[in-house]
Amino acid sequence: MLDARQHQGKFGEDYVRVLASAAGLLVLKDDLDVDGIDLGFRATGRYGKVYSPTIEAQIKTWSKPSRSSGHLDYRGLDEWQFNKLAGSDFTVPRFLFVICVPVDNQSYAASMTDGVMLRHLGYFVSLRSEKPILEPDRNRKRPVKVPTANVLTAAALRRLTETQSVW
Repeated sequence: MLDARQHQGKFGEDYVRVLASAAGLLVLKDDLDVDGIDLGFRATGRYGKVYSPTIEAQIKTWSKPSRSSGHLDYRGLDEWQFNKLAGSDFTVPRFLFVICVPVDNQSYAASMTDGVMLRHLGYFVSLRSEKPILEPDRNRKRPVKVPTANVLTAAALRRLTETQSVW
């Protein structure tokens, strides 16, 4: 049996996998997590000047979100993790996906007569315009504002992937 932290993290990744499947995207996973990326997403075919556009994401789950002025005030990234997403020096665009989940893991999913509901919502943010921290410390947290308007849906994930060259 998974411990509570593993269970929550696995649910977050699976939540995003379901969205990717609904969006018709391929899901990519490195054989080792050494670069701060949990999953990649690829559209097949040509989109503008790009074939098979791809994005990458670090996925975090959060059971007690803190909100203010149209943002989630996410404080779960340490400075090293932040640097794996910040700046514009990446070949493949990177995003932070924050999946808000219920405190009670028995409430992650609910079956109904017309389908399955996954709780709660996911959000995305690009840290491309942020400056990486010069001397990152894994013991210091780096707060990130995640716009609540950036709801992670199947359509949003597909749009992020297809327009990756814009980022």
